[in-house]
Parts: sequence; structure tokens; C-alpha cells
Amino acid sequence: MPLAAMRRATRETVSGLPREFWWLWTSTLVNRLGAFVATFMALYLTLDRGYSASYAGLVAALHGLGGVVSSIGAGVMTDRLGRRPTLLVAQASTAVSVAVLGFMHHPVAIAGVAFVVGAASNASRPAVQAMMADIVRPEDRVRAFSLNYWAINLGFAISSMAAGFIAEVSYLAGFLIEAGMTAVCAIVVFVKLPESRPVRAETEKADEEVGLRAVLRDRRFMAVVGLSFLVALVFQQGSVGLPIAMGDAGFSPADYGLAIAVNGVLIVALQIPVTRFIDRRDTKKILIVSSLLAGYGFGLTAFAGSVGVIALTVCVWTLGEMLNAPTQTGLVVRLSPAQGRGRYQGMYTLSWSVAALVAPLMSGFVIDRFGAEWLWALCAITGTAAAIGYGALTRRLPSEAPAETPTATEADVSPVVGPVVGTEPDVRTA
Repeated sequence: MPLAAMRRATRETVSGLPREFWWLWTSTLVNRLGAFVATFMALYLTLDRGYSASYAGLVAALHGLGGVVSSIGAGVMTDRLGRRPTLLVAQASTAVSVAVLGFMHHPVAIAGVAFVVGAASNASRPAVQAMMADIVRPEDRVRAFSLNYWAINLGFAISSMAAGFIAEVSYLAGFLIEAGMTAVCAIVVFVKLPESRPVRAETEKADEEVGLRAVLRDRRFMAVVGLSFLVALVFQQGSVGLPIAMGDAGFSPADYGLAIAVNGVLIVALQIPVTRFIDRRDTKKILIVSSLLAGYGFGLTAFAGSVGVIALTVCVWTLGEMLNAPTQTGLVVRLSPAQGRGRYQGMYTLSWSVAALVAPLMSGFVIDRFGAEWLWALCAITGTAAAIGYGALTRRLPSEAPAETPTATEADVSPVVGPVVGTEPDVRTA
């Protein structure tokens, strides 16, 4: 593609989004740039503190459990207290708990604080996604979610490389740097982001409509949550099943690092072009294709005998990841009533948090009992099941979302982008 065409494509991808979105995007990028702890936590516990691998696994599980617990609570806070207060509480709590974790020595204290860190860091996700849906026009949400996903992966790619160098100097420095950058995110939210929660009449009926019980009774949405869990279970194998299987096959950690690096490089390089491709395209087709790419991308690993071939399989499921992430998030927004976006996003986040807990147990059990080939076959089956489920679920999507009342900050949004919220048109959303 000529340079001029690339510039035009990039400009069209990023244009037309309100300034509040870009401040939220900046906060996300800074947050991921400082995400050192998750990268080197296992090495920190085993090499620096001298704990066993089993204990390191327990701490990782507690960190994930914290995310599971906070998903629903953060969703409720997002709707009741507002997006901005929830973000401030979550990011401030994360900054403090990460800093405290760096000074913990007793195994019980480390495990306990790790649980708090997992809960606090995960609590911001429903608020971020709900705020993004509030401030971005329905027809622009696919681009917004894709750009946010791109920022997450760009930040994580850079922080992963920096984590190794920081760990060689001081693990404590990594904890403090992450705490400091998370605090910067909180400052950005406090200074630049107004509250975006839609204004509504305080009635018991409205409260009932957005209660957790109403979310659980929403069969279509809960089906999306279930399918999201299946897809997340497959994608999690990139960080849990793949390294175990490669190690059993005689590959070195460096080989795994080289193969998995393809995932981050592709996302950073191709997410914006992929965003242009999927913008306003059919939700059903994209979710079906992404599920099949994920399932069979991992399924093909059973036939990979070299690092190069494994890297090719990573390319396949990474493409599925790039298609699935913004599209599925947008489908959640489309099915969510404006007043209940926090709870709906919290339930959606829960599916990924639970998958992060189940995936390590599943991959270890299957590989130990039956072999890695069965794990990859199971991934292919799971991806196929998800594709069939999405096909059935999205057969008759609602043509428009429930009408939304104006937000408290509608006047603060640049008028060139149109109203912040409104009736959702009959187009592909994400």
C-alpha cells in the first residue's frame, strides 16, 4: 500500500471520535505501558523470593479470582455511582495495592495482596467499556473498541520487553513503576474525563430493569456471555496450553517467546487495517469466522513440528482475536440498555475472568492425561461450537437499541461528532 494511502486510511480510522474518547484511550495506553507485574510475577516469586512453582501458581490463581469477584461488583458500581468514580476508585486502589505488594514478604500476605490487586485492576474494565459506549456514536463504536484494543496490545508489547530489563535491576522498581503509571491514569481520568452516565428518572421500575436479576434473565445476552467464555477459553491457551505443550515437545522458553511474539506484533501492525475491514460489516459473519479462526488456529498446532510452523498457527488465531475482540464487545453494547451498561459489561468481563481461571486447569489436565494433541482438538471443537452458537444467536439481532436519554456531559462533547447517545441505527455495531 502506498504511503499516501496508508496515511489516508489511518486518518479515516482515527477521525471523528470525541476528545473524551482519546483521553480514555490515553489512560488505557499508559495503564498497559506500566503493566510489569503480571509479566514477571512468576519469576519474581520463584527466582527472587525462592517460592515453589506451585505457590506461584496459587498466587496467579488468587489474582485471577480477584478479577472474577470484582467483575460484577464493578459493573454495579459503574451504573450506580457512575463511570468516572468507579474508574477513580479502581485505579487508585490498583496503584496502592501494587505498591504494597512489592514490599510484602510473608507468603500469606503476598497471596492476600495479589487477590486485592487482581480485584482492583479488573474493576476498571466495565467502567471503561461503558464510558466508551456512552461517549462514542453507535456507528463509530467498532472503530473505538478496535483502537482501544490496539492501545492495550501496544502498551503490553512495550511493557513486556521493558519488564525483563527492569527485573534485572530491581523487581521492586517494577512494582513501583506500575503503581506510579496507574496513578497517572487516575489523574488523567480525574482531570480530563467528565461523567458520562446517561441521566434517567430515579424510579423503582428503572432500577429493576437494570438490576443483576434482569441481566441474568436476559437470555440472549447470557448466551453471548456463554459463547464469550468458550472463545476466551480457546484464546487463553496461547499463554497456558501452548507453552506447556511446547516445553513437553522439547522447545525452549526462547522458542515459545519467539512464537508468541508474533501475536503482539501482528496486532500492533494490523489492528488498524483490520478495523477498516470490519467496520460496519455483518456482526454474525465476523463472529462466526473469528471463532473458527481461533479454534482451528490452535487446532493446527497439533501438526506443527517447528517454531516457524507454530508461528504460522499463531498468525491464524491472532487474526481471529483481532476480529473477535471489538466485534464481541460491540455486540454486548448493542444488547445492553443504556442504564445497565455497567452491569452488562461486568457480566461480560466475568466470562473472561472465569476463562482465565479454568483454562490453566483444563490445559494441564488434558495434556497430562491425554496429550497436547487432544487439547488442540478440543480447541477446534470449542471454536466450532462457538461459531454455531453465534450463527444461531445473531440470526435476528434487534434492529435498534433502546432509546437512550442524554448524558450529563453531552454538552461537553465536541459538536462535530454529533450527539453522544441516541437511537442505535440498523447497522453492524461493536
